[in-house]
Amino acid sequence: MSEALEIEDLLKEFTGQWKSHGTPVKGAGYLFFGQFIILMADERATGISGCSTDSSVRLIKDIEEKFGINMFERTTLAFVIKDKSDSYRLQLLPLSQLQYAIDNGFINGDTLYFNNLVQTKDELEKEWIIPVKDSWLGKRFSFSEAV
Repeated sequence: MSEALEIEDLLKEFTGQWKSHGTPVKGAGYLFFGQFIILMADERATGISGCSTDSSVRLIKDIEEKFGINMFERTTLAFVIKDKSDSYRLQLLPLSQLQYAIDNGFINGDTLYFNNLVQTKDELEKEWIIPVKDSWLGKRFSFSEAV
């Protein structure tokens, strides 16, 4: 919890100073579910440039180093899983283990998936947490035999 609060402080500090070619970026940063860093910029107010993107990448790399985590591992997937006590929890799963999880009924087409390909606020609100069958994974894996 203390790490999450510290990361949120770093995000707030960064977005308060975020600039594109010297012009302040109207932006915000959030830590969702203790796992996902969301950085948003209102490009209608200020266009995002390579330099402002680079500064956001540096922020994430600094967070990685400070907390000993890897935030650029693109083959780790996140799902909402119902456990034996009927509670829901976030489960991270390497892409290489997805077929096993499907074959053994841990994940089915209706399992909620964090679609980290979203690029806009609207997509974040409507398409970030979706059934896995409706994501890009639904085109690559068969969920018909899943329990």
